[in-house]
Amino acid sequence: MLIAFNKPFGVLCQFSGEGPNLSDWIDRAGVYPAGRLDKDSEGLLLLTDDGALQARIASPRFKLPKTYCVLVEHSPSAATLERLRGSIELNDGPTRPAGVQRIEAPQWLWPRDPPVRIRKQITDVWLEITLREGRNRQVRRMTAAVGHPTLRLVRRAIGDWTLDGLAPGQWCEIQAAEA
Repeated sequence: MLIAFNKPFGVLCQFSGEGPNLSDWIDRAGVYPAGRLDKDSEGLLLLTDDGALQARIASPRFKLPKTYCVLVEHSPSAATLERLRGSIELNDGPTRPAGVQRIEAPQWLWPRDPPVRIRKQITDVWLEITLREGRNRQVRRMTAAVGHPTLRLVRRAIGDWTLDGLAPGQWCEIQAAEA
C-alpha cells in the first residue's frame, strides 16, 4: 500500500507524540512515512507498508528527485542561484548539485495557517528547488547559507508522485508503479 498525504503545517511526521501528528489524519495501520517533512514544512508525504519501497523513496542512494516550492527572504541574485545549483557547504558536508529556479507564486497553493509573516520592507521570492538527497532540514539550511532564509517550504513532488488534487490534510491511496 502507498499513501500520498498533503501534510499540513505544524503536523509531526510520526504516529505518536505531543501535538498534531499523522494519527490525527491517517487511519491506516501498518504504514510508515517514506522520508520526513519537518513540523514547519508542508506538502507531499508518502507512507507505505512496503519496506523496500520505503527505502527506494527515502534513501539518497536511489536519487529520487524531491521538488519543493520555497518562499525565501530577499531576491537572490543570479550568482546566488548558481551557488544553490552547485554545492553548498553545510555543517554535515557539501550538498549534491540541485535544480534551482525562480518561479512565480504558485497559483495552486493554499493559504498557510498561520500565515507567513511578511514584512513590507523585505522582498520575498519563490524558488523551485529539486534535490536528489534528503538531509535533515536541507533546503532551509541551504537557503540560509546563501543569505536567503526560508519563510515557507512546500514539497510538491517526489519522483512522479505529486500533490495534485490533495488539499492540506487529505490523503489517498496511489499506485507504487507511478514513480
